[in-house]
Amino acid sequence: MAGTFQLQIVSADRSIVNETVDQIQVPGSEGYFGVLQGHTPLLALLGTGELWFRRGSETSYVSLSGGFAEVQPDRVTILAQLAERADEIDIARAEAAKRRAEERLSRPTMDVDSERARVALLKSLIRLQVATRARVRG
Repeated sequence: MAGTFQLQIVSADRSIVNETVDQIQVPGSEGYFGVLQGHTPLLALLGTGELWFRRGSETSYVSLSGGFAEVQPDRVTILAQLAERADEIDIARAEAAKRRAEERLSRPTMDVDSERARVALLKSLIRLQVATRARVRG
């Protein structure tokens, strides 16, 4: 049976999570990966996605975008460019960002950076997905 380990998630301006957990799933730049206690050490680039962690039967969700994950057998440290817990996400703001990105992508012009609009759309969709998970549980 797997044991627990320390999870710390830090963004540029604050600590998001500092908890003992049983398991996590991380959005790496090359795809999602899971971590249990005793995992082989690694350093990974983060992508944009949903991180979840579990302690007992309780699962929590965090929206992440960019940064690094350092995995050690007894701890995981996430240094994220952007990170928000599910219950902190402003759904109206995420919906507005989604609409703006969709508008920019639907009417491509020379002055619109379509890659930047695509990334903004992805971030807003992940934030909405994570926020929805908090509402479903609560």
